[in-house]
Amino acid sequence: MLPLALTMGDPAGIGGELTLKSWLARQSAGLGVFFTLDDPARLETLGQSLGLNVPVKEIAGPEEAAGIFDTALPVLPIKLGAAAKPGVPDPANAPGTITAIEEAVKLTEARRAGAIVTNPIHKGVLYRAGFKHPGHTEFLAALTGGTPVMMLASPLLKVVPLTIHIPLAAVPAALGRALIEEKTRIVHRALQENFGIAEPRLAVAGLNPHAGEGGSMGKEEEEIIQPALETLRCDGIDVKGPLSADTMFHVKARENYDAALCMYHDQALIPIKTLDFDRGVNVTLGLPIIRTSPDHGTAFDIAGKGIANPASLIEALRLAGEMAARRSSSK
Repeated sequence: MLPLALTMGDPAGIGGELTLKSWLARQSAGLGVFFTLDDPARLETLGQSLGLNVPVKEIAGPEEAAGIFDTALPVLPIKLGAAAKPGVPDPANAPGTITAIEEAVKLTEARRAGAIVTNPIHKGVLYRAGFKHPGHTEFLAALTGGTPVMMLASPLLKVVPLTIHIPLAAVPAALGRALIEEKTRIVHRALQENFGIAEPRLAVAGLNPHAGEGGSMGKEEEEIIQPALETLRCDGIDVKGPLSADTMFHVKARENYDAALCMYHDQALIPIKTLDFDRGVNVTLGLPIIRTSPDHGTAFDIAGKGIANPASLIEALRLAGEMAARRSSSK
């Protein structure tokens, strides 16, 4: 197995603390080898300030990670523009944050790393430094040429928002048969290739209350969603819907599908964050490489206090390793 590449995220956030804690939990959590792209001195100083006994070892390339992972955290050095202060984001460090992502992509595309796991970034800080992309996912798509589809995954639920970071008022116009069909096919294929589900079962939510109630509460279900699903069924994809979103996420309902596709951001993310907040993992489907990320932000308010919960990053590392292993074994 190739080692996983873990980016540093915003150095003023909780990413460094989570990285250190994840390495400490490597054996109890059953994690495979990973290295981080970060400033070694920053991590060493941070570990000392938090009382975390983590030896840090600078490496020249991913090939060195496996040999030292048992005794030290392997760090591929990234230069920062200014000394990082927990909780105090600095645009001077945005280039380092971006470089870590770019280098991780290059290493994974070159088959020197098995997958990318990304610590949280803060888009506002990056924008002030000239970052041109709406977010992490769109940046990775630009780097790899993929068609990104966001999935939030936990042991209890997998959800996909078909539209993401747009105003709620813009959702109906953004939906279309082509979008629904394309993203559903990507999800179907990813469940087979990355999650080992031979015959995925998909559930698709309606847009309106009660899935439109036969057209009395909206026409999108009849005019857009249902025709798209009929095309998918004709192509052999097991997809149910459009379903009323308010009855899709209780225990019995979740037994009937492997992933739920929703029409907009909060329709998908509220259920998983309510059911399994700490273990949720952001997975980007549709890329030629594997990418996972913890399902939370930079948390500047608690950075440097030693109280950040590493559960989501640990799950992201575990899931990335499992996905990489499945892809490798299928080739």
